[in-house]
Amino acid sequence: MISKIAWKNTWFKPLNTFLSIVLLTASVSIISILILLQKQFEEKFSSSMDNIDLVLGAKGSPLQLILSSVYQIDAPPGNISYTEAEAWMNKPMVESAVPLAYGDNYLGYKIVGTTENYTKHFGLKIQQGTLFAKDFEVIVGSNIAANIGLKIGDTFFGTHGDVEEGEVHDHHAYKVVGILAPSGKVADQLILSNISSVWHMHDHEHEDHTEEAHVHAEGEIHHPHEGKEITAVLLKLRNNMAKMTWPRIIPQNTEMQAASPALEVNRLFALFGVGISALTYLAYGIMFISGISIFVALYNTLKERRYEFALLRITGATKFQLLWLVLLESIFLCTIGFILGIVFGRIGLYFLSVSSQEEFKMAFDPFEFLWKEEGMLFLATLSVGILAAIIPAIKAYSLNISKTLANA
Repeated sequence: MISKIAWKNTWFKPLNTFLSIVLLTASVSIISILILLQKQFEEKFSSSMDNIDLVLGAKGSPLQLILSSVYQIDAPPGNISYTEAEAWMNKPMVESAVPLAYGDNYLGYKIVGTTENYTKHFGLKIQQGTLFAKDFEVIVGSNIAANIGLKIGDTFFGTHGDVEEGEVHDHHAYKVVGILAPSGKVADQLILSNISSVWHMHDHEHEDHTEEAHVHAEGEIHHPHEGKEITAVLLKLRNNMAKMTWPRIIPQNTEMQAASPALEVNRLFALFGVGISALTYLAYGIMFISGISIFVALYNTLKERRYEFALLRITGATKFQLLWLVLLESIFLCTIGFILGIVFGRIGLYFLSVSSQEEFKMAFDPFEFLWKEEGMLFLATLSVGILAAIIPAIKAYSLNISKTLANA
């Protein structure tokens, strides 16, 4: 009975109700998006740098090097000599090394030259087909296969650089020989080939590419990789001493730098966290304003409904039931606002995910539910509503029946 009356009274002033719900919906939407975004963003960044202690690359911004080589969401600072990098890759302190060579893309998806160590390092599985074995054979990430329909045996031409509208290299076609199983990592958005494919694609005027050292007319013996360049190397080291000293030693003795993903990502999270915190405070500010709106609406309608409350008392309603009636109206408003906020938050995250996937090749899951965090958000929303309704509820509780009816 009380619940039915409270539900009807919630819509007694539809404009006030609508305003309160809109404010609550906006605040809950923003907070829920931020909760999911921060959690998934950190998970994706953390999982992608598993087992990477240092990244060798061209001198420049360490963060740019990490973003481009580990997360594939920025242009690299430059290229490095393969022979110079190889000298460090073969050091006894190195447990595993994964060289990377960039150059082309296909429909905006980056083509990365590497070795089979890449799949081993990140624990990637081949869902269909096999690993690349020859030049211009590629394996594609699961998201690429799903988004653009690449299948085993398909061929395509790469486009120079990171821009989809660049120059097309139509002198060599890549052939799909494998499709990776979904991993939730960066590889889902990559096309992987061997490194020599990248070299040959940009050095196609030389038809004879041998893997053995060759002798010039003057009798000089050259390394087969001399003059070749790669973009970066992902390193896993055996001891902590190398992790600490190499970032200082390598720039002093080579044309390369050694950047720590853990250090740079922590800096990025710190910057990211400042923005998240600012938006969260804004959202809670909107929620506070919605609480004021609920308070004003309940307080104003209380004057118009005091005769209704007096009649309810005469028909048998207790003071506590009147108090509960006012609280219920606020709880209904907060519950509606919370549910709509969660729904619109998911819709907002979906469109954000579509945009980020096109721009940065990073997708977010709008259907993930964080029961603890969003449960706390629900309690916070209810708390705002209950606090806003306390004064009107107490006034309804302490209503003087005889005086109210005498003034009717």
